[in-house]
Formats: sequence, C-alpha cells, structure tokens
Amino acid sequence: MPLYNIFSFKKYKNKKIKEKPRIIADIHEKDSLILAELKEKEKNREIELIIQSLKIGDYLIGNTIIERKTISDFISSMISKRIFEQLKQMKQYKTQLLILEGDLDDSDFNQNAVRGFILSIITNYQIPIIFSKDYKDTSEYLAVFAKQQLKPKTEMSLHSRIPKTISEQKKYVLEAFPDIGPVTAKKLLKEFNNLNKIFNASEDDLEKILKKRAKDFKRILET
Repeated sequence: MPLYNIFSFKKYKNKKIKEKPRIIADIHEKDSLILAELKEKEKNREIELIIQSLKIGDYLIGNTIIERKTISDFISSMISKRIFEQLKQMKQYKTQLLILEGDLDDSDFNQNAVRGFILSIITNYQIPIIFSKDYKDTSEYLAVFAKQQLKPKTEMSLHSRIPKTISEQKKYVLEAFPDIGPVTAKKLLKEFNNLNKIFNASEDDLEKILKKRAKDFKRILET
C-alpha cells in the first residue's frame, strides 16, 4: 500500500499562485496586429489576455481604460469632434490613457493644430497621452503597463504636485520642457497670454524671454 505525505496538501495550499498581468481587449480589436502580438505574449505566459465587448475604449488594464488611435484616426476624430464624446465617456473609469500610434510627420494636416489639440486633452481633460511608433510598440506599452499594475503603487509625477487650476496647468505644460522653470513659464504666459500663441511664436519672438534656449524650444515643437 503506497504511503502519502499528509502534509503535502497543506504545503500546496499555502503556496502562492503567481498572478499574471491581465489585459482586457475589446472584441473589435480581435483582428488587429496588436492583438496578434499580445496573443504571442500570452502564449509565452507573459500576460493573461481576455477578449470581450467593451462599451468604452479599446483596452482595459486594472482600473485604467485605454483608447488607441492611429494618427490618421486621431485627426479624423478631431475634425468630426467625435473625440470629445469618447474622452468624456472615458472619464467613467478611475484613470484613462490615450495611445497615439504612428508619426505625425506622415500626415499633411497642420501639425501645430494637432499639437495644440493634444495639449488641450492633457490640460483640459487631464488624460495622459503615450506616443507609440507602431503596433508592436503599442503592444509593448500595454504589456509593460499591465505588469506595473501588479507592483506596489507609488506616487509618480513630473512635478511636485498635480496642478488643479487652468493657470497652473499651463505652467505645468511649459515646465515639462528642458530648462524652463516656474519663473520662465510665468514670463512666457505673461508675454504671449496662452499656450497656443507660445507654440506658434517665431524663434525671434521667443528669444526675448528664452534667449539661446529659443532654438531648442522650437526644435522640440517641430520635431
């Protein structure tokens, strides 16, 4: 008669099962190249992929709803103003994320208009935006983000605190640029009044405040 270890079940019971990062994808994404990449990651046991119908967004990771748009889709939804309703609906979730896939240089649309609209989303809707090169890059972002959800949460911010007022938000955006601190940001806003005028200002006009930094500032905007 075989002998059984009576403690073996207890040992198995106390063993912690490793949780895998979970990504929920909308069923409409089932034929996308992104999903093909994610399925490969699931096959390699890197993530758990669930495909179901999502009323809002394309992907759901934890409490974060994610909308993915190619640059052409983004411009199209910007022109039709469909994007406003989508952003409003995304606010039903605790956190939101917008992924813009592709290169803005590939579009014939006014690039500064697109940049201004992107900044408007960040400041007015307070929705973070990630820029990805292609579907592979997008899938990597999704996988890494899902893995982060399993780690202990830590507070992360570019600045010391999250701005609340419109005035603070404008300064927050400007201070994200290299070598632009609170004082310079305040001077720029006083001189040009709003972000749109600052971003569309000529290098010569910006030199009044930014001095030698004006060239680098314009290069970032136009690259």
